[in-house]
Formats: sequence, C-alpha cells, structure tokens
Amino acid sequence: MLKLSLDKIGGLFAEMARDRTLYLPVKQGGQADFVKWTPEAEVCLDYLNTARSIKDFFLPQTENIAAFKREGKKISITPTHEEPAPFVVFGARACDVRSLDVLDRVFLSDPVDTFYKAQRENGVIISMACAEPEETCFCNIFGIDAAEPKGDVATWLVGTSLYWEANTPVGKALTSTLKAVLSEAESLDEKKAETRKNAARAAFDDLPLAKLSLNGWGGDNLLEKFSSPLWEKMSQSCLGCGTCTYVCPTCQCYDIQDFDTGHGIRRFRCWDSCMYSDFTLMAHGNPRKSQLERFRQRFMHKLVYYPANNDGMYSCVGCGRCVAKCPISMNIAKVIKALGGNANA
Repeated sequence: MLKLSLDKIGGLFAEMARDRTLYLPVKQGGQADFVKWTPEAEVCLDYLNTARSIKDFFLPQTENIAAFKREGKKISITPTHEEPAPFVVFGARACDVRSLDVLDRVFLSDPVDTFYKAQRENGVIISMACAEPEETCFCNIFGIDAAEPKGDVATWLVGTSLYWEANTPVGKALTSTLKAVLSEAESLDEKKAETRKNAARAAFDDLPLAKLSLNGWGGDNLLEKFSSPLWEKMSQSCLGCGTCTYVCPTCQCYDIQDFDTGHGIRRFRCWDSCMYSDFTLMAHGNPRKSQLERFRQRFMHKLVYYPANNDGMYSCVGCGRCVAKCPISMNIAKVIKALGGNANA
C-alpha cells in the first residue's frame, strides 16, 4: 500500500494529467459531478455520490457513428466516431465500479460493441472507498463492499492522507509513473486504513435500506414476479419520465438515429429508455403499449431477466441515484420490498 499527504494531492493530479485526461468529482451547482481536472477546479473528494455515474465515459449519452452525403446517384459514407484518447477517472465509488461489470457482460459479449470496447481499453478507474454513505445507498444487498471499492486502483481517505493500492496490471502501470509523488505506507498506516474500513462498514449497516432483502428475486422467479397484480398498483403513479434510467449506472438501452443537417445525414447513437412509449417502436407499433408493461419491464430486467442470463448477477448496484431523483418516489427499492419474498397479492 502507498500513501500521499492530502496537501500534495494537487501534484498527484497534475502528474496523472500529464499524458492523459483526468476526470474527478468537482463541485458544480451544489452537487458533485465528474469533470475534466484543471488546477482551478474545486475538487471535492468528500462527496457522498456524484449526480451522474461513470457510465458516461464508456457509454456516452450521444455518440457519432457516421455521416452520409449524396451527390447525384452516389452516396458517400464517412465514419465519424472519434477514437478515444487515454483517460483516468479518479474517485469512482464501489457501486459505480461494479456497474462496469454489468455493462461489460452486455457490450463485451459477442457481438462485441467496438465503441464501448475502445473506451474501456483507454480508461483507468481509480476508485475511492466510501466513508460516510448516503441514506439512499443500498449497495451492500448486492454483495458490494463500499470499503473495498476495487477498480484498477483503490484509494482510501484517512485523516490527512490518501492511501493507494493498485489492483490490476493497468493500475500497476499507472502507479509506476507516480513514484515521485507516492510513498510506501507503514504498518501503522495500514492499521489506520483497516480501522476506517470497518467504521465505514458499520455505517452502511445502519442505513435505512440496509436490510432490504432479495429473497424471492432472481432468474428462477420469472412467472411469479411477472404475474403479480402489484405491478398495476405500483405503476399507476409512474410518470414515465425516464429519470431513473438516465441516472442509472447500469441501464444500457440506446437508439440509433439519423439527423438531416441540410448538408447530409448524421447518424448517431443516443441513450433511450424502456420507460418511454416510443421505445422499440416498430411499424406495427410498440410491443409494450401500457405504462404498466413498461414499468414492469424495467424492474423485471434489473431483478429477474438479467440475473437469469448472467450467473445470478443483478443489474442494479444499489447506488441510490433513482431513489434520490425519482419525482414520485417510486423506485427500485420500493419494488424490491413490495414484491419480495412470496408477495403476489
């Protein structure tokens, strides 16, 4: 384990940003979000959760694909997707790190999404352990240890020091370039870090959602959950706004659209939401015509369909963003509780 005094952390950021783009939590408009680092940035490492997740760096909200132009009877096609440059995301929490495991199973399985793969190969994730969680967090029910956040490099804030541990070959390669600013931690330092980890775990155990149970969920409960009459009651208050899908670090739905610029056609990929009435709209219409069906689809995918096809892994990481942002407080935590166990009425 390595360490760094926090009064020297600006030097660490500058060194990492020397030959790659560095993104980290910056205070903006009363909240923290991942922003490109500059020496003037108001970095806030004591934030509880960023407004948006690190998914944005690997599956951007919009991505150019190609441009089409017609001249007479000839049509030219020009690829417009930009090749990613090396970058580092510093300060990702354990839930966001786990979300990449979920996305990897979707976009790196055959057929591989080459755009996503390129972003993953160029990105380095430096995680940060949680010390004081949000009341909306429930990552622990999915087996995520917020005190051991994984990533290419894991870090811990303890007092006036930052502790650093490389986990992967990519993380070790980055660490080797930072020897001038990082020093070896002593055994007493490691004991302090371990004490901080245990305190963080205790804090998570006291959260309002810490006792949520996944009993009754998973891939073996498809028909029981799908047929529950509770979906009708719970979906009635849903606005179909899609906020939950846009702040979610694991939602992977997208659309491909063509835009007429007046000088040709621009094809791009953009996020989409299963909560929208025109999602997967085809010539004959939408296969899910009611809000009930769309509402059910979102949560069945997170808690039943995805684990059925991915060795029991859930497509939720308990980050709590949807709990905090849903305008009518009808979030996945309420669904887990209402339809858990053998609830069917």
